[in-house]
Amino acid sequence: MEKDITTDELLARLFKATQLKDVLENEDITQPPLFHEYLRQLCRDRGEVAERVIKRAGIDRTYGHQLFSGRRKPSRDKVIQLAFGFGLDVDETQQLLKSARHTALYPKIKRDAAIIYCLARNMEIAGAQDLLADFDLSVLGIE
Repeated sequence: MEKDITTDELLARLFKATQLKDVLENEDITQPPLFHEYLRQLCRDRGEVAERVIKRAGIDRTYGHQLFSGRRKPSRDKVIQLAFGFGLDVDETQQLLKSARHTALYPKIKRDAAIIYCLARNMEIAGAQDLLADFDLSVLGIE
């Protein structure tokens, strides 16, 4: 069984390559799924229904269904709200943010630290919003 290539090894090969196709055709480089496909996969894996996730996330129903169908691209806050709607942990939320092409939560930023705290304690969105407001941090979804 062949060992997976590390990111550093792949990066080194990309820098050394004279032709991009030499790397792309010979390595296991994949295209990540589209965000809405990732959401649907999460629903399947967790036995969830989009409607319930949207409601628990505190997202407008119509907008939420547009996210699940791929008609809208979510802001970073909406992705985090969906993480609460799914009941994701911190690592799963980081992956969800990555799938939406948004920056990861960063604990050196006060607001992100508060969100991490809430996710780590399996808080619901309302509790997270209250905690953010208590510390004069902008609540999720006010963009």
